[in-house]
Amino acid sequence: MPSSIFRYFPGLSEDQKQKISALGELYSFWNSRINVISRKDFPNFYIHHVLHSLSIARVFSFDPGATVLDVGTGGGFPGIPLSILFPETSFTLLDSIEKKIRVVSEITGELKLSNVSPLRKRAEDEKGSYTFVVSRAVTAFSSFVPLVAKNIEKRRDGEGRGIIYLKGGDLHEELGIYSGKCKIWDIASFFNEPFFETKKIVYLPF
Repeated sequence: MPSSIFRYFPGLSEDQKQKISALGELYSFWNSRINVISRKDFPNFYIHHVLHSLSIARVFSFDPGATVLDVGTGGGFPGIPLSILFPETSFTLLDSIEKKIRVVSEITGELKLSNVSPLRKRAEDEKGSYTFVVSRAVTAFSSFVPLVAKNIEKRRDGEGRGIIYLKGGDLHEELGIYSGKCKIWDIASFFNEPFFETKKIVYLPF
C-alpha cells in the first residue's frame, strides 16, 4: 500500500501522492504482460521497489536542472519513483532490454512524467554526461564504477556529483579500491521494515 510511502514522506504534494498511488495498478497491469518484477514479490511492490528506490531521497535532494542516469533500470527503479519526488530533475532510464524499456515508456507516459527519458542502450555505449548515476545493484560495485565513470559530468564548481548505488549485504570486499572513497548509509536507519536490515546506499563522490 502507498500509505507506507506517505508515512515516511509526509510532505508530498497531492500530485505526487496520486502518481505514487497509481504505480501499483500500472505495474500490476504491465507486469502481467511483460514480467519485470517477480510475481512472487509483487505483493511487496511498494516496500521492496518503490520505498527502496526512494531511500535515496532520504540522503540526496537533487537540484532543479540536475541530470540523473539510471543504469540497468529494469522496470524503472529507482528512476521512476525518484522522478516523481524530483519533478524538476531530468532522469534518463537506461536498459539494454527492449521489453523493459517498453514498460518504462508506457508507465511514464501514463503518469505524464515529462522529466523522464527511457533509453534502450548498453551502459558501455552511453556517452552522455550526467550529474549523478544511480543503480540498484546491477553488478559488483568495483565493476560498475569503471563502466559509468565516463558519464559523470566534469564540473569546475565542486558541486555534488557521483555514483549512487543501492546494494545489500557485506560490502567490504565488493567496494575494492573504492572502499576508502565511498560514503555508506544503512537504509534501516530510515525505514523500519525488516526488508531493509541489510540494505545500503553507497555514494562515490567525484
